[in-house]
Amino acid sequence: MYELAGDLKDVNVAPGSNLLVLGQAMTGKQRLTHEILARGAIGGDGTIIVSTSDGAGHVIRAFEQAIGEVNEEPVVGVIDCVSGEQVDDDLEGSYQIRYASSPVDMTGIGINLSELLETFHEEKRLERNRVMLDNISTMLMYSNLQTIFRFLHVFTGRVQNADGLGLYLLDPSAHDAQTLNTLKGLFDGMIEIEDDEVTFTGVEV
Repeated sequence: MYELAGDLKDVNVAPGSNLLVLGQAMTGKQRLTHEILARGAIGGDGTIIVSTSDGAGHVIRAFEQAIGEVNEEPVVGVIDCVSGEQVDDDLEGSYQIRYASSPVDMTGIGINLSELLETFHEEKRLERNRVMLDNISTMLMYSNLQTIFRFLHVFTGRVQNADGLGLYLLDPSAHDAQTLNTLKGLFDGMIEIEDDEVTFTGVEV
């Protein structure tokens, strides 16, 4: 099982679960998701972060702030959909940085995700991996719902088949009810952050 964190530190979900993280801007949904990733990394889980709005350097610094000091360097992969094929020379450590050409380079994102999951499993011998997609709302700015739905259907399937934990950020205020209801059907549960209150809906183990 996978343990969550923060206000949901007592919530556990089954391997292969995909959770939608709903919250408006500045509600702390990214911070909470990083805490969930960090809890796993401290325990030896692999971490994969797909970023559609920030470059790899910013992503890694935010994650390092969440994880703090650790005895062993975590296994972390970042799929940067913003910077293009530019390696940040300031990045340190054994982070595996991959690049997609844009936030809606769905083929590139999917290939990089599969390769990282395979590398973590085959080379790092990791059976548990936590995956964060930050975020769906950005992708919907550049593409249509049907295309994003198909992409997420495949993406969540890969996480499920790998017995991972998937976390997908979305700003509900940026989309209509039909869009939200369509996307919710892809996920096993939801984390909602509103008025400083965090709630979990789904099956616990």
